[in-house]
Amino acid sequence: MLSVNTTRRARRGMLREWRLHALSVFSLVVAFVCLGAALLVVTNLRAVETRWAHAGRASVYLKDGASQDEVDALRAAVVLVPGVTSARYVSNGDARSQFGTDMNGRDALASLPAEAFPASIELDVAPDMPDADLAAMVAKMKQLPSIDDVETYQSWTEKLSRLVRGGVAAAALLAAVVFAGVLAVIGSTMRLVLQRRRMEVEVLKIVGATDAYVRKPFVIEGGVQGALGALGALALLAVLFFLVRGRLDEDLAALVGVEPSFLPWPVAGGLVLVGAALGAAASLASLRKLVTV
Repeated sequence: MLSVNTTRRARRGMLREWRLHALSVFSLVVAFVCLGAALLVVTNLRAVETRWAHAGRASVYLKDGASQDEVDALRAAVVLVPGVTSARYVSNGDARSQFGTDMNGRDALASLPAEAFPASIELDVAPDMPDADLAAMVAKMKQLPSIDDVETYQSWTEKLSRLVRGGVAAAALLAAVVFAGVLAVIGSTMRLVLQRRRMEVEVLKIVGATDAYVRKPFVIEGGVQGALGALGALALLAVLFFLVRGRLDEDLAALVGVEPSFLPWPVAGGLVLVGAALGAAASLASLRKLVTV
């Protein structure tokens, strides 16, 4: 445990060299902003992936020649399939009206005749319906003569999954670069601080202070630098995030099905803890070479 004396010495040292520590923290904020932005993108992409993986719906597009009796028979049959909760018929005119409402009348496609929009049966699917059962149902429905195509939105989910995996790999690579930069910045800062306090350290060693006693305040200062750098990056990232989200088109959020969200508290807290741990480790590593018996 840290004594009050050790904490006081660390605070006094940071106040004495506040310009040097401030410059170091600023450099760390820049580094952690890059990492935090990557984590923010991956977090929101994963939310979209989860949303579309359990979209809970499927669209059965009908051929132009499908009769009303075929539509009614098809609706009655699909609702009996386990996992399908409801089936709603959408005519050509309803599809055009819905498209025009979604686009707020801004798109020229909304003015096309009703025949340009396919009729469909919109299925509500239980979120816990296994993918294998859904795929089997789709394969059987595509064989029916009155059905033109069936869209389950799984292709979008697969594309998003590949994008998320690429984002995770990029974020991991960026994290390695950021961590190396944090270690270098804090290590260099603490070596410079130690050089400025060389006289103080030598006096402490002469009067019998142990290496641990000499190192502890420097290690605390390094940990505080790392934590402040991560906190500053999160604050800056939060300001930028809420500014951008306030200007986000609501139609885009409705299209993807999720609202943009900031980093979860466990991720944000973990980033601060990692910053503090890296700072303490960098400080300790630099002091092992310069503080000797």
